[in-house]
Amino acid sequence: MRQTKLDKRFFASTRGRMVTLLRGSAKTVNDLSAELSLTDNAVRAHLLSLERDGLVKQSGTQPGTRKPHFAYELTDEAEQLFPKAYDVLLNELITALKSRLDAGTLDAVLKQVGQSLAAAQTQPGGQGANERLEKALSTLRALGGAPRVESGPDRIVIRSENCPLAAVVAQHPQVCGLAEALLSELIGSRVEERCDRNGPPRCRFEITPN
Repeated sequence: MRQTKLDKRFFASTRGRMVTLLRGSAKTVNDLSAELSLTDNAVRAHLLSLERDGLVKQSGTQPGTRKPHFAYELTDEAEQLFPKAYDVLLNELITALKSRLDAGTLDAVLKQVGQSLAAAQTQPGGQGANERLEKALSTLRALGGAPRVESGPDRIVIRSENCPLAAVVAQHPQVCGLAEALLSELIGSRVEERCDRNGPPRCRFEITPN
């Protein structure tokens, strides 16, 4: 399922209703069959499809009358796809900060946040350049981006057609500095953002190897 978020149409479908039920707790085929008024075979077919999409996984067994029943739960990836109010909150937070801080101080605060996020992701011990770059890419993916790498003779470029902070960048382009600091800290090299903010934001980060 290639969706940035699970939309209303999905939640209105049988699979969407199943995902909603599984969000609360792990359930067996029998549980889902009873709550959705479906046959066991129909439930298994939907679960197979959701497993293939990476939204559902098996999570052990639960006791049954004659034999244990497999239980199913949502994957971490599925939890990330649920609509959240973070965009609205972050927009309001940046607006409040801009009303109280000068531009230089705001930029410094955003970069400090990016560095703190990177510190929370960094593993103890040394990592090679490739491992650090892959960590940066996986972090962007976790935030909702779709990064790809282009290697040149003197620099590496990370591009993403999907900006993970698109809902905020439109009003507050300074937020790109947060991502710049995050990537610089994770990669361990100088990173400069050259994002395209004409229309839907598209990410572009230029890395100059040490």
